[in-house]
Amino acid sequence: MKFRLTGRRDPDQTPAAPSSDAGELTEQRLQASGKGRPTPKRAEAQGRRQGPPPPPPTTRKEAYQRLREQNAARRQGAARGDEAYLPARDRGPVRKLVRDVVDSRRNIGSLFLAVAAVALVGTFVPSLAVKSYSTFVLLGFFVLLVIDSVVLGRKIRAAVTSRFPDGKHTMRGLVWYGISRSTMIRRWRFPKPEVELGAQV
Repeated sequence: MKFRLTGRRDPDQTPAAPSSDAGELTEQRLQASGKGRPTPKRAEAQGRRQGPPPPPPTTRKEAYQRLREQNAARRQGAARGDEAYLPARDRGPVRKLVRDVVDSRRNIGSLFLAVAAVALVGTFVPSLAVKSYSTFVLLGFFVLLVIDSVVLGRKIRAAVTSRFPDGKHTMRGLVWYGISRSTMIRRWRFPKPEVELGAQV
């Protein structure tokens, strides 16, 4: 009579070792499924796709130089209207259309800074006549600015409605976006104008 301890198996019941044929079959399946090698890590896979990353800067001066180059590249990309570098308020074809509408016409608002500077200087002149004249010019300019802004707003609405008839845009925000751009001098606008004055948009 044989006694066996709990948890042990009889030698007769021990499973047989896998045959070489089964091992070869398993290896063939792994190779066919692309698993014949360990799965690479994400960083290793990205490194193979994108190339080796640049070495880290060794000095603070080199780090600042790289940062300045990256910032310059971003500014240049945004200035030329590259969507990847533009801030959220300037992105999209609708905003670009509004910019083109503004840049294709002469706007009274582009004289705002010059007129405001002249009026400000006039207030410091001790002559009462000059002060009165400066105030009159400033008030007259604001009247013209309001009229021109209304005309510009209507032109923006017509262009957006004609080009994008789905109506999924906040028209008030687009009009204000165009008016605020029109108050800047043309060469100072950002992104830079991409159409000439008088162009058909």
